[in-house]
Amino acid sequence: MRFDPVMSLKGLAMAGVVMGFGAMSLVAAEAATSASPAAAAATATPADSVYRNGYVYTVDAKDSVRTAVAIRDGRIVYVGNDAGLAPYTGEKTQVVDLQGKMLMPGLVDGHMHPLQGGAALLKCSLNYEQLTVERMQAKIQACLDATSKQEPDDWLEVVNWFQEGMLPAGVVTQRAVLDALTTKRPIVVNSSFGHSALVNSRAIALAGIHAKTADPLGGKINHDATGNPTGLLDDSAQDLVTDKIPKPTAADDVKSATAALDAMRRQGITTFLDAMAVPPALAAFASVEHAGGLTARAHFAVLITPPEGPEPKKAVAQVTALAHRYDGGPVDVRPGMTVRNVKLFLDGVISAPALSGAMLVPYFAQGAGGVWAPSTNRGPEVYFPAPVLRALLLDVVAAGFEPHMHADGDRAVHEGLDGIQAIRETYPKKDVRAAIAHDEIVDPADFPRYRQLNAIPVLSFQWEKPASDTIDNARDYLGAARFKYMEPAGVLAAAGARIAYGSDWPVDPLDEWFALKVGVARTNAPGAGAKYAGRLSVDPGLERKTVLRAITMNSSYELHQDRLTGSIEVGKLADLIVLDRNVLKVPAEDIANTKVLQTVVGGRVVYQADGF
Repeated sequence: MRFDPVMSLKGLAMAGVVMGFGAMSLVAAEAATSASPAAAAATATPADSVYRNGYVYTVDAKDSVRTAVAIRDGRIVYVGNDAGLAPYTGEKTQVVDLQGKMLMPGLVDGHMHPLQGGAALLKCSLNYEQLTVERMQAKIQACLDATSKQEPDDWLEVVNWFQEGMLPAGVVTQRAVLDALTTKRPIVVNSSFGHSALVNSRAIALAGIHAKTADPLGGKINHDATGNPTGLLDDSAQDLVTDKIPKPTAADDVKSATAALDAMRRQGITTFLDAMAVPPALAAFASVEHAGGLTARAHFAVLITPPEGPEPKKAVAQVTALAHRYDGGPVDVRPGMTVRNVKLFLDGVISAPALSGAMLVPYFAQGAGGVWAPSTNRGPEVYFPAPVLRALLLDVVAAGFEPHMHADGDRAVHEGLDGIQAIRETYPKKDVRAAIAHDEIVDPADFPRYRQLNAIPVLSFQWEKPASDTIDNARDYLGAARFKYMEPAGVLAAAGARIAYGSDWPVDPLDEWFALKVGVARTNAPGAGAKYAGRLSVDPGLERKTVLRAITMNSSYELHQDRLTGSIEVGKLADLIVLDRNVLKVPAEDIANTKVLQTVVGGRVVYQADGF
């Protein structure tokens, strides 16, 4: 029941009407782009706003380029040439002369963590920098000194720690790094990847962690040679500490959601998926929506944790209750909230030091004489065992939701695809748009399965570059055969996969245009240094139109919103952005420097750069 792009728990009665509109909009689009100005004048009503003299990249089925667009009541009513605007231009119509600038559909980010991203903008941050232990300590000490009134008992939360980029490569970070700081406060330092945290001895004591504390399901407590906890916690083991930290207030969460939306509209994001939604995030964005401050279409994938997996009906019932409370019904002109997805973590991350991606064959390890050879470590078992995952996915789909699975390692990817195959076999007529996020290592035998199963790989293009996490902490651990296919965007595209884009913010800074550049060029920023120059692996990368389609039409498809957003066509919602350069024509490296001049959601300008 949830698989029409505008259906939801509260909108089933409208389904026939909306589907009819979708079909009629295609007819209207054909008429509006082919009719003469004189013919259009007989029926056209003046638009609220028109854009003329532009490079309008429509992302329609033919990748058409036009020069003009007209908007009325939040929807696109005309796409064509400047001459055709005459019937749509009245005394009160706002006319925007683009002066040749590029106009395209708004960005649809198919995987991010907006509440955490907004909160990170307001916390002590290590800014994703590559740091020595000494520099890391200095930055955290500066945060402690700036908040000295919170001594001795308030927690210090530090975010955006680029654990995989610590200098020199291979340096060990344990609780002693934090214990050396001048403070009595408990400290937790969160890895930007979201799968590890470093805590000091005070935090360990408050969490009750000791040498005999068992690893929780889906997590790991790291121990030293004497058996004592090192302070490094992986995946669900982080909860042992974070559960002791006072939770943000509802007002704090609203501030974080507001900060996230501000960052998004500056990037040109008009729709997003919260890919790990929990009740506080839903409540915060609902508060913003009720206050009229929601400036992007908000989709939420409610988290089901591994311990909840063995009781699928109970887990799905909890998701259903949240959907009934927060899902706002059919997608409409005004941005709203939808709760139609479920998030499942199948593994962790493939990079060292965690090496928590679930792999089909073992990671390599460095032995005597510095020689790298296969070890016995295949990473963890997939967090949802195959029978549990199958039963859970089938119940998720039966209840009208869609799965969005995190899988980094090739074993996790393989079992995720097996789960989607079970969905296809059990529900062959359901339009289930199941997604697997990240897909950093995929077994070549599984490349064609994405197309065969209509499984959507949601990729974070910014990872597809030489960097410390891909070179220093992955290449040798993976071995040459696997590294050849690391971040296989181009290979998956060649195999016919429908690739969507998700930033995974705040795992990385929110910089969609740098990510799109990397998707094309597979290169790091010029300032990354000689060590990280050149392209990543042998993957051919993606064409420009492919990366733009991934972050517009394909991610709209992922969210069942493709009849309404993702392209500039008559009848669709007026979610548009204006850019300061033509990303289809500038040098590939220059795509990263793109600035958004205007962001429009449902015909309403939600961001405008100074001087535009």
